[in-house]
Amino acid sequence: MADLAFDNETLGYIRLFEARTGAQVKDCLEAEEKLVFLVQPGEIPKAVGPNGVLVERLKGMLKREIQVVEYSDDPATLARNIFYFYSPIKVELTPKGKGRHATVSVDPAWKARAIGKAGRNLKIARAVLLRHTDIVSVSVA
Repeated sequence: MADLAFDNETLGYIRLFEARTGAQVKDCLEAEEKLVFLVQPGEIPKAVGPNGVLVERLKGMLKREIQVVEYSDDPATLARNIFYFYSPIKVELTPKGKGRHATVSVDPAWKARAIGKAGRNLKIARAVLLRHTDIVSVSVA
């Protein structure tokens, strides 16, 4: 995995996030009009605050949608963490070209939401996974 380079705007987002939450940011990227912050393992409670109050405050300050994901070195765990809100049941990885494809299984009642409008959540997941793993595509089952 290549070292990630951040522009000044992204560095500003990371500094603000870390200053406001005390959580350590591993990565920050913009995907589908949303800011996605990857935080170090175990730092989700610190990052979101009680009942998500810190994320709500940051959304108001930045006037942006924000998603916080717990980082993992394990590609399947990272994929599961990205879809955390949709209570993933399992993640299957299969070979695809030079990388792998992740199929994230969720409760059928959550499937449409997990995929998102026009595949928005899949695009976000793919953007995060491409930066940190050998996963090149994602689907929700």
